[in-house]
Amino acid sequence: MAHVSAVERRPQLIKAAIDLMARKGVAAGSTRAIAAELGVAQATVHYTFGTKEDLYRAVMDRLTEDLIAQVEQAVPEDAGFEEAIAALAGALWRSVSGESTSYHLLTELSLLALRTPGLSEARQAHYRGVIEVTAQLVREAAKRAGRELAQPPETIARFFLAGFDGLTIQRLYTPDETAETLGLRGLVSATTALATGQLSLADVPTD
Repeated sequence: MAHVSAVERRPQLIKAAIDLMARKGVAAGSTRAIAAELGVAQATVHYTFGTKEDLYRAVMDRLTEDLIAQVEQAVPEDAGFEEAIAALAGALWRSVSGESTSYHLLTELSLLALRTPGLSEARQAHYRGVIEVTAQLVREAAKRAGRELAQPPETIARFFLAGFDGLTIQRLYTPDETAETLGLRGLVSATTALATGQLSLADVPTD
């Protein structure tokens, strides 16, 4: 059998892990099961990645890169500001509500990373990347539309993503298509209003 280098084997194992866990859940993603998915020895996984956590980090990186690429391609270059935010929301929502399980798998891995010290860096890198891309899209949309943002792009991005994450959790636990559509449209309108200074911000006691 021809020797396959670790560099060549790495993307194969990442894909095998994604395929397996997308079908059976993160709990099924042992190094033994992932090796069997690809038809290699379990030692190959450890030789290529070191630990299961290292493999999981690589899977999160791949899923995040794919999600970011999908979102970046969804916003038309000539879109107005609200149209750009709506395109961003639509692209993300299609990844949640479509047949693809990638977003759900990324959500599962992110929740696992909250209680797995070896994955905390991957979780933070994932969300930083999503915030940075969203902020850049907001910045570019405002520039095209000739609008001056009332808040920093990163603040607007975090506001939008906080609302979107909430809608995602609701869909996972209590799906309601009518409420989800209304919530998504409301989120786009609220994000646009915050960005353009048309949203009145209430004082909230936090102490």
